[in-house]
Amino acid sequence: MDRELEINYDKLVEKSLKYVVVEALKIAAEEGLPGEHHFYITFKTSHPAARLSSQLLNQYPEEMTIVLQHQFANLMIGATYFEVDLSFGGVPQTLRIPYDAITYFADPYAKFALSFGSSDDNFSLTGEEESKETPKISGTATVVSIDEYRKKHA
Repeated sequence: MDRELEINYDKLVEKSLKYVVVEALKIAAEEGLPGEHHFYITFKTSHPAARLSSQLLNQYPEEMTIVLQHQFANLMIGATYFEVDLSFGGVPQTLRIPYDAITYFADPYAKFALSFGSSDDNFSLTGEEESKETPKISGTATVVSIDEYRKKHA
């Protein structure tokens, strides 16, 4: 069978899991984080569409993790990215994080985590897919890794 005619279930599942992240962010943006829920989000700072200060980019040239808990503001959900205001060393900054730059998402209170592997496409709410790399994961949260379910092609 021609590879181009195959259904790529790996990409479909990974896209669905990325929507979980977006929906969780939407809840936080619209209603705030309920109870003790909080998010750890690791993303590639080197992603061409990521926007952060040169100071943060110098400090985290490849990847960084942010925490959305009590001290964040102006969480805005876009079609291909989200923006959030966070304070670093007492200095407020706006970060723009493309969904396809996200490599890890966790809500430790819910003991929920997602790790994203690599993909060839870009993710957006309009139907495109994302490009990701797998981070190292530690902690006690349950991690769902798409790579465990991928069909290995020779």
